[in-house]
Amino acid sequence: MSPSTSSGQAAAQRFRDEAARRILVKDGAYGTQLQALGLGEAQFRGRLALEDDQRGNNDLLNLTAPDAVEGICRAFAQAGADVLATNTFNANAISQADYGAQHLVRDINVAAAQLTRSVADAFASEDRPVFVCGAVGPTNKTLSLSPDVSDPGFREVDYDQMVAVYAEQVGALVEGGVDFILIETIFDTLNAKAAISAVHEVEARLGRHIPIMLSMTLTDLSGRNLSGHNVEAFWATIAHADPLTVGLNCSFGAEALRPHLKALSQRAPGLIMAYANAGLPNDLGEYDETAGETAVQVSDWIAEGLVNVVGGCCGTTPDHIAAIARVAEGAPPRPLKAGDHALWLAGIEPLRIAS
Repeated sequence: MSPSTSSGQAAAQRFRDEAARRILVKDGAYGTQLQALGLGEAQFRGRLALEDDQRGNNDLLNLTAPDAVEGICRAFAQAGADVLATNTFNANAISQADYGAQHLVRDINVAAAQLTRSVADAFASEDRPVFVCGAVGPTNKTLSLSPDVSDPGFREVDYDQMVAVYAEQVGALVEGGVDFILIETIFDTLNAKAAISAVHEVEARLGRHIPIMLSMTLTDLSGRNLSGHNVEAFWATIAHADPLTVGLNCSFGAEALRPHLKALSQRAPGLIMAYANAGLPNDLGEYDETAGETAVQVSDWIAEGLVNVVGGCCGTTPDHIAAIARVAEGAPPRPLKAGDHALWLAGIEPLRIAS
């Protein structure tokens, strides 16, 4: 049974089976690839009657320029990606409200999922499946911190509102045919917990299991996200979700992620997925790190036995993914660890209470 027609449980088991025998490769970034096309506002807008300027609304291109999105998706699949993420990082009502396009959230996500699913099925074989994860970004709001320094208790959005926003996106992605939900670039752990709650709400509504992938991003070199968690505390906070994969993405490039990836790999028992930026952007906002340079750094992760799934984030092109696929080919995946059944709690630091 192929991932496109199986239940969430079957797709997750097929994923685990594949990850047990080899390192899987995730795709790279849509944003920088779409920017490189130099599309004008009219191309972003298409025939849609929208009042606001749509330049930079990459998610809208799933509706207005699907061939451009599909071309990037196909290029990543041709480069060797086993896991394709939808172009839906900002396809939620909060982020789309900045463009006056929040009423299009369902259409954007369904279209993106269907597009990615069609590419995955075209490249999949019985011996080498290609999986689709629905990309869910953090939104541009935070539940843990106030945007007003003079009012620390103020929040622009509350937990229930955030859950509803995520549930709308998750439901549409599942409707479009994704295998998993990837909650990524987690800068606020409470936002991620709202997204997890949203997945569970959609599961209850649909009567089916929806596997979750979780990926944290670091906002400083000490290894914390914006809400203050280090990777061990992050794991203690979200382990209850029993994610299919947990890991790190974006941040400061593969080399800077290595010590924090090692700490998470030692703590989390399941599959570890990591996909870093192609280094840091230059003064013009462009990424100078070559595909070969990225691959060398990822090969260090692999040599240390830190990862089960590798890929690329901002600035990574199909060439980067092809280079990563080459260093991953034939390399042994990280062995899974036994779970720690002690009670773990976390403020911004983890606390283990012996069982």
